[in-house]
Amino acid sequence: MDLDLKGRRALVTGGSKGIGRAVALGLAAEGCDVAICARDAQGVAAAVAELQATGVNAVGASLDVGERAALERFIATAAEALGGLDILVCNASAFAEGSGEEAFRAAFEIDLLHTRNACEAALPWLERSGAGSIIAISSISGVEDYGYDSVSYGTLKAALFFYVKSLARHVAPRGVRANVVSPGTTLFAGGFWDRVRLNDPASFEANVAANPMGRMGRPEEIADAVVFLASPRASFISGTNLTVDGTLTMRVQA
Repeated sequence: MDLDLKGRRALVTGGSKGIGRAVALGLAAEGCDVAICARDAQGVAAAVAELQATGVNAVGASLDVGERAALERFIATAAEALGGLDILVCNASAFAEGSGEEAFRAAFEIDLLHTRNACEAALPWLERSGAGSIIAISSISGVEDYGYDSVSYGTLKAALFFYVKSLARHVAPRGVRANVVSPGTTLFAGGFWDRVRLNDPASFEANVAANPMGRMGRPEEIADAVVFLASPRASFISGTNLTVDGTLTMRVQA
């Protein structure tokens, strides 16, 4: 299926590794020019080089998405460098752990507020696209309780559902769609579950066994869902939350 993405322009926050990098590469594979940002300058440089090697125009910057002015500057600079903006993927996360105020503040500023700020900064460009699409990366932790250690992370990931649903209805008349993708447990080198695998094998195996599929997801499997939702092929899908978890969650999504 041709996703009609060739020549479109995308921006991915948190795009230097894991799901974000897989999303950027997935978009590039479909012919999109891509801009990425993340805090790790070396990781950004390596990811940009990998994207450029696919033959697309790719740019990147090292920044903290919690700093609104820096984020807004990057979005404007990237959109100008790419000649516009059609797709925004808000993937950056604080991965906050615990129930303390600092954890809640980090999750609010990075997971939720950065998404809001990025959307506001990108909307003028997305409205000019004619096929503007916003994807926010949430988590199954936003719909199921996985313990008090993840309460800050889950609370703010849940907040993304309401924000994006409201945003989708607001921007629909302006030709822009907005959706959420909620990954389940996802394994990649250097990621959270890879660290659990190395440091707490029993917990890792228990989490693998909890999924009827008997495994965790791969970043590319999450990315495929994001790329489809971002594309014009999903032109009548907006305001939804797509769970990509291999049947790990037990809730019935009605």
